[in-house]
Amino acid sequence: MEARKKELAKEEYVKKYGYYLEAGSYGTKRLTTPPPYIRNLSKTGIEEFKDVTWLDVGLNFRFRYEYRDGDIRRSTALVDNPLLFKTRAYLGVKEIFDPFRFAVELQDSRRYNSHFPTDVRDVNEFEIIAGYGELYFKDALGTDDLGNARPFSFKMGRFNFEFLDRRLIGNNEWRNTTNTFQGFQAMLGQDKNDWQVDLLALQPLERLKYDFDEVVDEQWLSAVMGHWRKWSEIITLEPYYLQLKQTASANNNFLDREIHAVALRGYGWVGESGVNYDFNGIYQFGTSGTQNQDAYGFTAEIGYTFSHPWKPRFSASYGYASGDKDPNDKHNERFERFFGFARPWSADDYVVFENIIAPKIRLELEPSKNFRLDTGYSFFWLASDTDRFNNLNTVPDPTGLNRDKTGKSGDFIGHSFDIRARYKIDPRVETILGYSHFTTGEFVRNIQNKSQGHHTDDTNFFYVEVNINAFQ
Repeated sequence: MEARKKELAKEEYVKKYGYYLEAGSYGTKRLTTPPPYIRNLSKTGIEEFKDVTWLDVGLNFRFRYEYRDGDIRRSTALVDNPLLFKTRAYLGVKEIFDPFRFAVELQDSRRYNSHFPTDVRDVNEFEIIAGYGELYFKDALGTDDLGNARPFSFKMGRFNFEFLDRRLIGNNEWRNTTNTFQGFQAMLGQDKNDWQVDLLALQPLERLKYDFDEVVDEQWLSAVMGHWRKWSEIITLEPYYLQLKQTASANNNFLDREIHAVALRGYGWVGESGVNYDFNGIYQFGTSGTQNQDAYGFTAEIGYTFSHPWKPRFSASYGYASGDKDPNDKHNERFERFFGFARPWSADDYVVFENIIAPKIRLELEPSKNFRLDTGYSFFWLASDTDRFNNLNTVPDPTGLNRDKTGKSGDFIGHSFDIRARYKIDPRVETILGYSHFTTGEFVRNIQNKSQGHHTDDTNFFYVEVNINAFQ
C-alpha cells in the first residue's frame, strides 16, 4: 500500500511539474513569473468571478521595521530605525486573446523614520516595474516525452524577473526596490519540459526616487540560458552565457566595458538519501576600459535533510568571487556580479558577489506547514586584500573609503550569526522575525579607523516584517 501511495504521489508530481525539480539549496529558489502573490481571478473565492480564468490579479503590501546598530555600510555610526513600505499591484491577461497576452505590475516603495538621506535602495515611489506584451504559442515546438506542451514565447516591454540561482540576475526581493529592465525576452519551452532555452536582450533602468525610472542608454545585458532536465532525478544542468556591454559616457566616467561570462550550474538530489547538492562556476573575460577582464567565481553547497517531521536540513556552502589584484596593471580580476541579489550572502545585506570568500553552515527547520525557522553562521574574507569591500562606507553615497590598494589592512572582513522565523497567520498573511549579529574583522576595523577615526567591533540587525496578499 505504501509503495502504491508513493507511486501515485510521483505520478501526481510528474503531471503537475513534469521534468522540473526545484533545487534544495538555500536561498536559490527564484520567484515565479507572474510573482507568487498573483492569483487567477477564478480562484480567488469570489463567486461572481469563478469563470474568469483569463485574468490574473494581485495586490500585495509589505511592511518592515528595521533596527540597525553600527551599520558598516554607513560612514557614520548611528542607531537607525527605518520603516519600509512596499506595495505592489498586478494585472495580467492570458488565453482569451491568444496568442497575444499582456501584463502590468506597479510598485510603490517608501522609507520613513531614518537618520540617513533617502536612497534608491529603499525609495522608488509609484513605478511601473513590469509592462509588457507577449506572443505565446502553447505547443509551437511540439511536446516532450511526458506529453507536456513545449511553447514558444516572445515578450517585449519592461520586466522584473529572476533566472538560474538569482546570483547574477535577480529582482532583489529583500530590498525595498526592484531591479527592472526594458527590452526583449524569448522562451523556448517551459519549466515542465526536458529542455528549455531563455534568451534576453535588455537595458537596465535607473531607479529614480520620485520620478519615473529611465533606461540606461549606455548599457545592454544579453543572455542565453539553457536548462537540461532530462536527467533531473539525478542532475539538472544549466549552461549559460551573459554579456554586459557599456559604452562610455559622462554617466559612467567615460568607461567602455564589454564583459562576457560563460558558466555552468548543476544541482540535484542523491536518490532518496536526503542529500542534495548545487554548484555554479563562472568565468569572465572581455575588456573594462583599458584593462582586460579576467575574473571568475563559483559557489557550491551540499545539504542533508533528515527523516523527521520537522524536516531538518543541515547544509554547508562555499562562495568565491575574485577581486582585482592591482588597479594599475592591464588586468581587471574583479568579478562582475551583473544584476544579482545580495541576500542571502549575508542576512544584514553587507556582502555581495564580488571580491569575496564566504564559507557558511546553515540549519533549516519546518516545525509545521505554516512555521519555518533557519539559522546559520558565516565567515567572510576578501579574495584580494588589495581590492574593495563593496558595501563598506558606501550607502547611500560612495566615499571611496572601502579599499586599501596596498593590502596592508588585511583581508578578514568578519563573521556573523543570523536567525529567521517565518509564520503564516493565514494564507494571506505572513510574519517574519529576523536577527543578525556581525563581528567585524581586521579589514573593516582598519578601514574604519582610517576613514572615521574609530571602528565598530560588532553590529546588530533586527527586523520584523509583515506580508499581506489581498487574494488567497
